[in-house]
Amino acid sequence: MTIRLPLPDGSLRTYEPRTEPLAVTPGTPFTSRTVFSAAHVVADPFADTSPDAPAAVDWDATLAFRRHLWSHGLGVAEAMDTAQRGMGLDWAGAAELIRRSGAEAKAVGGRIACGVGTDQLTGPATLAEVRAAYEEQLALVEETGAQAILMASRALAAAASGPEDYLDVYGHLLRQASEPVVLHWLGPMFDPALEGYWGSSDLDAATGTFLEVIAAHPDKVDGIKVSLLEARREIDIRRRLPGGVRCYTGDDFNYPELIAGDEQGFSHALLGIFDPLGPLAAQAVRVLDTGDTAGFRGLLDPTVELSRHLFQAPTRFYKTGVVLLAWLAGHQSHFTMVGGLQSARSLPHFTRAYELADGLGLFPDPKLAEDRMKTLLALYGVNQ
Repeated sequence: MTIRLPLPDGSLRTYEPRTEPLAVTPGTPFTSRTVFSAAHVVADPFADTSPDAPAAVDWDATLAFRRHLWSHGLGVAEAMDTAQRGMGLDWAGAAELIRRSGAEAKAVGGRIACGVGTDQLTGPATLAEVRAAYEEQLALVEETGAQAILMASRALAAAASGPEDYLDVYGHLLRQASEPVVLHWLGPMFDPALEGYWGSSDLDAATGTFLEVIAAHPDKVDGIKVSLLEARREIDIRRRLPGGVRCYTGDDFNYPELIAGDEQGFSHALLGIFDPLGPLAAQAVRVLDTGDTAGFRGLLDPTVELSRHLFQAPTRFYKTGVVLLAWLAGHQSHFTMVGGLQSARSLPHFTRAYELADGLGLFPDPKLAEDRMKTLLALYGVNQ
């Protein structure tokens, strides 16, 4: 089995794929860490739609992928950035996704947490309208029985005049939440519209406001998800959290060291990269459960190169690589995305993603992955 992969100068080199996948099987529940995978959605490739039209979702394939993650012991973080929230999936589609995934989680006993945002707002909004939008989405998530993740809001970033507005809006939401929630700080590298979140572009000042929100309502905050791609800042925030409030790393560049932790603590995980890494990540966490930190790092450290590749700038387009790998791995029958986002990365990017994932043994059927990669290459004019 060989495949010819293109080089930047237009020439081709021969690559020999793995013949066997990594041997991973579902195992016992995790005991040392709580781990969520943010999951992608599968588009309906036969829908007659356009990039700016409402998303057409293949619900059967989308839910099947969530069952795949649950089967390995991972929790599912639903309707998050990885599901193209605000990048192809509007609120109507997200609401349907939350309902369907919530019902599926109950049916199979899977753990689920769902994103609560304000993306039903389509234009400039007042703070009162932002708060009402959050309330509407929070009510829906709580009705499904899922845990709520309060996502960063583009509308709040635009409407807020300073830290006090964040303190007011989040304080109001936390007081009425029926169960402890996860607070999500998504950095501008994932969404440029979130620049200056928490009332300041100075991350030290923003961190102070973030921690003030938590300190005022520690009984209503299960944990925080920090997606700033700065390991030292996450560690600093983690060490300053009130007792009982967890840190879920969202750092797709530095997750092995953050999950492993240090003498003062560790991070749990809520990661987009665990969509393609699900079975391998689960195996690594089970090794960590035994106290074998070196074994955990030995399994997970080699995956960082792939993650950094998928999440390279512009980081918000990492979803394209995630869906590519889901197609190559056989989790869906096509490489089509809602919003037409399959065009957001280049052929060299796809080629490198394939090579790195294959090297890790992520494809359950390496021959299927090879054949599908050859099909994609042919579409770009690369003859084998």
